[in-house]
Amino acid sequence: MLETKVERFLRHHSFVLDHKRMVVGVSGGPDSLALLHFLLREREKRNLFIVTAHIDHMFRGQESYEDAMFVKSFCEDNKIPFEMLRVDVSEIMEASGKSSQVAAREVRYDFYSKIMDIYDCSYVALAHHGDDQTETILMRLTRGSTGMARAGIRFTRPFHTGVIFRPFLCLTKTEIEEYCTRHHLTPRLDPSNEKNVYSRNRFRLQVLPFLKKENPQVHEQFQRFSEELQTDELFLQELTVQELNKVVEKRKECEMAVDIQAFLKMPLPLQRRGIQLILNYLYKEKPLALSALHIDQVLHLIIHGKPSGRLDFPNGLKVLRSYGELVFTICEVNTEHETYHFVLNGPGTVNLPNGSIKLQFAGGGEGLRNGPNTAVFAADDMKWPIIIRTRKTGDRMTVKGMAGSKKLKDIFIDQKIPLQNRHTWPVVTDGDDCIIWLPGLKKSSYEGLRQTTKHYIQLIFEK
Repeated sequence: MLETKVERFLRHHSFVLDHKRMVVGVSGGPDSLALLHFLLREREKRNLFIVTAHIDHMFRGQESYEDAMFVKSFCEDNKIPFEMLRVDVSEIMEASGKSSQVAAREVRYDFYSKIMDIYDCSYVALAHHGDDQTETILMRLTRGSTGMARAGIRFTRPFHTGVIFRPFLCLTKTEIEEYCTRHHLTPRLDPSNEKNVYSRNRFRLQVLPFLKKENPQVHEQFQRFSEELQTDELFLQELTVQELNKVVEKRKECEMAVDIQAFLKMPLPLQRRGIQLILNYLYKEKPLALSALHIDQVLHLIIHGKPSGRLDFPNGLKVLRSYGELVFTICEVNTEHETYHFVLNGPGTVNLPNGSIKLQFAGGGEGLRNGPNTAVFAADDMKWPIIIRTRKTGDRMTVKGMAGSKKLKDIFIDQKIPLQNRHTWPVVTDGDDCIIWLPGLKKSSYEGLRQTTKHYIQLIFEK
């Protein structure tokens, strides 16, 4: 019997119904009506508080409104608090561009959270069953889902200020319909469930009957697969987080960078999950178009790509490879920092997008610092002012210790400067726009101490 199977299923998950305050999502169809009836019969014995939440998506006009009135009447007859929301989801779809399933789902779950607050409930009970589980897993595998998504529908998951739970995942649609017949329930039927225009319906009407013919208890196998995959995935994700923390070089709300060589030392299963975790972190709302294919593209860029490369993902996310660094970014471009041009006619400090440059005078060469982030020049020979700017197309400089001049582009390549850093890298010139220093990278032939020089200027680059 349904009651025995559900009790065993709840016990298997160590889930106790007693003393729970819950919102029950009820459409009026066989599944949700059977769930509401089942919980109603348990109400007194288990000291349950139940409130019914019904959403009329207005897809079927008067017919869907009559569904709502049916649920309302059932609740009134059984003294169950009833809350209803009518929303024209078609208008939301038109305004947002979202599919009917996504738009309707968002409306439902937003309504559930509000009813939880009003009635001080910590649980939401939903009527997804074993056939739904089978269909969902098959659909996601077919679509190319990754990680936890392949496990299908979870028995419990955190939601709003509480938990969603699904006690009917151990049942088939047929068992639920038999329960309705046995208890003389007359649920409403949605004719759209029989239309082949929806992907889920095609799996339900064409694929599921074949599987049930092969094994009438196939839903139990899929539920077992789901639960095993969830526990395995949680364990692997914990390992992934530990390893990923060792290879992440930079982490911001809209950007993350990893060291490629360190990343490649991680086992391949953790590499895949690491990429997935990074994408989950950066996307505020995960695009439906995102799939395992995108993870494969990132791995190909790392393993087989050129030293520099780029991938464009949905919703503006970019993956940039530059030598030993891989950057995932969804940051909006700050046009104020695309180019800059600062002038120094004497001592002072200029703040840059990636640091600062300080100019100071020094006499006799005493106390001058040496290193890639400092440069000294003869003050009397300097053609003022000192200019600090971003690079221009065709920029060249004479490099200390080398004959002739070299393109800045080639210097950046030789020094393996990431592509995304080059457009804001400071270029220091004299008043004639002659490049005298590329901070942190190269010094020009004009830089250095001279025996006859008494007055110097020192430039200090601080990141």
